[in-house]
Amino acid sequence: MSESTNRSGAEGNGYFLRAERITKIYSDGTVAVRDATLELRPGEIVGLLGENGAGKTTLTKILSGLLPPTRGRVVSPRGRVRFSSPREALEFGIGMVHQHFALVGTFTAVENVALSQERPLAPLQLAETRAKLEALMGESGLRVPLDVPVEKLAVGEQQRVEILKVLSRDVDLLILDEPTSVLTPLEVDELFRLLRRLKGEGKAIVLITHKLKEVGSITDRVVVLRKGAVVGDVRTADVTKEELAQLMVGKALETRAGRAVELSTEEVPAHAPAKREGGGRGQGVLHVEGLSVAGDAKPIAVDDLTFDVYGGEIFGIAGVEGNGQTELVEALTGLRPALKGRATIHGQNILGLDPRQIYKLGVAHIPEDRWVLGLVLPFTLAENAILGVHRWDQFRGPLSVLRWGRINAHVRELMERFEIQATGPGAPAKSLSGGNQQKLIVGRELAKDPAIVIASQPTRGLDVGAAQYIRDTLVEMRDRGRAILLVSADLDEVLALSDRVAVMYEGKFMAVARPEELDREKVGMLMGGVSVGGRG
Repeated sequence: MSESTNRSGAEGNGYFLRAERITKIYSDGTVAVRDATLELRPGEIVGLLGENGAGKTTLTKILSGLLPPTRGRVVSPRGRVRFSSPREALEFGIGMVHQHFALVGTFTAVENVALSQERPLAPLQLAETRAKLEALMGESGLRVPLDVPVEKLAVGEQQRVEILKVLSRDVDLLILDEPTSVLTPLEVDELFRLLRRLKGEGKAIVLITHKLKEVGSITDRVVVLRKGAVVGDVRTADVTKEELAQLMVGKALETRAGRAVELSTEEVPAHAPAKREGGGRGQGVLHVEGLSVAGDAKPIAVDDLTFDVYGGEIFGIAGVEGNGQTELVEALTGLRPALKGRATIHGQNILGLDPRQIYKLGVAHIPEDRWVLGLVLPFTLAENAILGVHRWDQFRGPLSVLRWGRINAHVRELMERFEIQATGPGAPAKSLSGGNQQKLIVGRELAKDPAIVIASQPTRGLDVGAAQYIRDTLVEMRDRGRAILLVSADLDEVLALSDRVAVMYEGKFMAVARPEELDREKVGMLMGGVSVGGRG
């Protein structure tokens, strides 16, 4: 297949919106989009693919009124359109669900949705909004607590609020940026069923995703961006997942072991780890016994959990977001107090210790939200790379003065080892793509040579290449004898990487089993609270 191809074949359909030769250059000189043309038609679902930093989000922000183009224009059958704000785009019929949420944390879901629909000098229509949300939740299967401040909801629940907020506007063009990254398989099925219905009603839909299986199951056409340019515009039925992946990265993907990635329907790494028997070996590197933790939105988020994570294994936790996973990780990393129970690293208690004390015991933490807990975005790579380890003797001189020469050398080693694409140690973290931001966090944490890695949603929102790299790194750490606690909303990821899998529901483990003892249907039932057996 040629590098740049167009065989979309939608002659005679007409279009709702067309971006013509769009270029976007940011103030720092970064060219995010290069001469890109994209046509969006009623009754069609278009998949927008590309690596992190390929320009997908920038292009859709231009379409939805968040950014002006540097060059090019956006037109409709009625003529050229210029949006000075997302509100103007919404009034035109364009709504976007952002990957990074645009929510007021202290407001409830009802208040956030009502706020997005407010009119000048008019009171918020809370009762009307509540009724609309309840109807949408019934239709879509995307359920959220309506009266809890969204800052107290899990990330997955916040994403559902974002999706419901835009769906409530009854737009003609719906743009979704990674909407399934924190949804369960059942929720994804419900969302896709809704999107197909909206398509049947004549809506135009753009789906930004890194999941090639989703592209094959829901889209009619696929547009691929690489380095800001459109390198493919094809009918989904006419292209293979391997061809799409090669268009995205410009070459065949390989694992660190040098084998080509099999882009199967499950999208798992080519080298699934050898399964190890985890139980019956006494206490693990991490031992948790009778642990209970309160949540912000519920009195008991983690309910009397007992489990071990052993050296040389990946212990995966699957479940619908909001069932205690976040609170469990926060309790184990010193970010949230426990109500009762025990947790030890190599036999030493960690409950009640602060994060710095816990990390000194050999814990590395890859947090679920890289923007909130992982990085200080205005800081440089060098500053972010030593967060939590800036007191190490190798980085401090007399009077605790930081040794920037050593720090910069350390950062260059991380950049080479973890393939972090950046201009240098002095580049601000906010200038990196999402994949490179995540690699920076992983590099910083693994440079501690930890005994246990607690990885929460480590590949969320990453393209296939970056996600594969992170997964390879976790497998490599496991093979070096480290203990890995993996919490992920990506069920395929958990099943592919884990030696043992726990399915979490309402703060409890419904079952603990080896992946080969589980299938997607069984796990889906367990995630919904239906007991089907399993063993630890």
